[in-house]
Amino acid sequence: MANRIVVDPVTRIEGHLRIEAEVKDGKIVEAYSSGTMVRGLEIILKGRDPRDAWAITERVCGVCTTVHALASIRAVEDALKIKIPPSAELVRNLMFCAQYMQDHVVHFYHLHALDWVDVVSALSANPAETSKIARSISPWPKSSPKYFGAIQDRVKKFVASGQLGIFSNAYWGHPAYKLPPEINLLGVAHYLEALEWQKEIVKIHAIFGGKNPHPNYVVGGMPCSINIEEVNSINIERLSHVKSLLQEAKTFVEQVYIPDVLAVAPYYTDWAAIGGGLSNYLSFGDLPTNGYNDPLSFKFPRGIILDRNLNEVVEFDVNKVEEYIARSWYTYGTGDNKGKHPWEGETNLNYTGPQPPYEFLNVEGKYSWLKTPRWDGKPMEVGPLARMLVGYVSGREEFQEVVNGALAKLNVPATVLFSTLGRTAARALETQLVSNWSFEFFDQLMANIKNGETRMFNNEKWDPTTWPATAKGVGLTEAPRGALSHYINIKNQRIDNYQLVVPSTWNASPKDPQGQRSAYEEALVGTPVANIEQPLEIIRTIHSFDPCLACAVHLYDENGSYVHQLNTF
Repeated sequence: MANRIVVDPVTRIEGHLRIEAEVKDGKIVEAYSSGTMVRGLEIILKGRDPRDAWAITERVCGVCTTVHALASIRAVEDALKIKIPPSAELVRNLMFCAQYMQDHVVHFYHLHALDWVDVVSALSANPAETSKIARSISPWPKSSPKYFGAIQDRVKKFVASGQLGIFSNAYWGHPAYKLPPEINLLGVAHYLEALEWQKEIVKIHAIFGGKNPHPNYVVGGMPCSINIEEVNSINIERLSHVKSLLQEAKTFVEQVYIPDVLAVAPYYTDWAAIGGGLSNYLSFGDLPTNGYNDPLSFKFPRGIILDRNLNEVVEFDVNKVEEYIARSWYTYGTGDNKGKHPWEGETNLNYTGPQPPYEFLNVEGKYSWLKTPRWDGKPMEVGPLARMLVGYVSGREEFQEVVNGALAKLNVPATVLFSTLGRTAARALETQLVSNWSFEFFDQLMANIKNGETRMFNNEKWDPTTWPATAKGVGLTEAPRGALSHYINIKNQRIDNYQLVVPSTWNASPKDPQGQRSAYEEALVGTPVANIEQPLEIIRTIHSFDPCLACAVHLYDENGSYVHQLNTF
């Protein structure tokens, strides 16, 4: 008989996620992913000026922030056929790259690393040995025995104080931890360094967008001006600062992040066969080099991998997207078992789950606030692994170079990518690509400025009286966590319907009417669980997707209350 275990809330994520899993003979045989928070963004947006939508949708999350603004303004620009100036596109690309580098580093060190790194074990490390390891894998200057000894002393004082804070309920000493103390100490040191570094790179958002989080955007371009000699514009001093921030980021990624991933991975090779989940992968692509309307110019290519076929990329068709609510707390006017394209989407809240306090969800019925997206009826995994696979199979030399290089260092085949470990490695490798691309965009922006191309805004369609009576558009982008889309219907100059289909909607959603699992649920099936009272393994696989439930469920339930919790840090 299977044991049902509950992880609620899943911590070290954005938003509220509950996982219920059935464990039999030490392995998960069934899993259920539930978004336990509902919000009303689509309802809030109805009737508003389409040009204001970005400012509202951007605040869906304090992590994904800028990409929701980007998807929103692209949806409006698509509906109204607005083409933005090339330098504005480059600024958008630079802000995109800055977010990716910050977000992925923060995810690895502060949201995911403690699934692999045993902090308490670092207390018994030999700092001289940690220094030797650090110097063997990277030229990063902070690598002396004295430095690591000082880090160890800081941690010892922290533990001795008895005030462990967020670390107090972690599973230190769990049998699933396999790193030697010296690499654990290396991970702890870089956890602390990443905290300092990550607050610097987002200054690029403040320079171009006025602030972070939630930098400013505008339909038709960017709301900043470039004049290299004007003190109140983006001048040469600010541009130089952007370049120095990009260089610092590239150095941190190449000398800290990538080496750490490669140092940790050999101790967890068994996780290259765990957590693979779905066999279909979707990438909308992004980072245009010839305008957003030319997907073939994207640095991240657009496409789909079906059945893990590494010989073909299937073309994405936006008309084949549908959202289902058979297992979600919503209703459709046409019936709950039929899917709807987001342009015809409905957001009718209808909670039919158990009333608190309750032990388990009614997983035979509706059990989540997430809708269930499908492409051509198929479940899709989205995120770094999907992007890297589409780029790799597309034959892009940059993708093949970094992927093959990492596989060669670890002496493993490409099939290991289909796993929890592969998903984590893919995120690091794409960060390396993005750090390189950021300089290409910066150099092109500087060349444009030199040639007098400093336009940031196209006001051709700014007057609503020039708009058609009805229009619809879609804005596609790649959030750090995966494929993100905003769909808009405009009628009489106002938003008539607005739907967000976000990465964690694809990955974390409940089963569809055919019983097909989405990515989280499918990835958990087969995962070993050494101790059902400390389900670290569940957290590892779920964190490998970097969940962001804040934008996936579209107001707290006024009847919500404490139900049940396992300590999941």
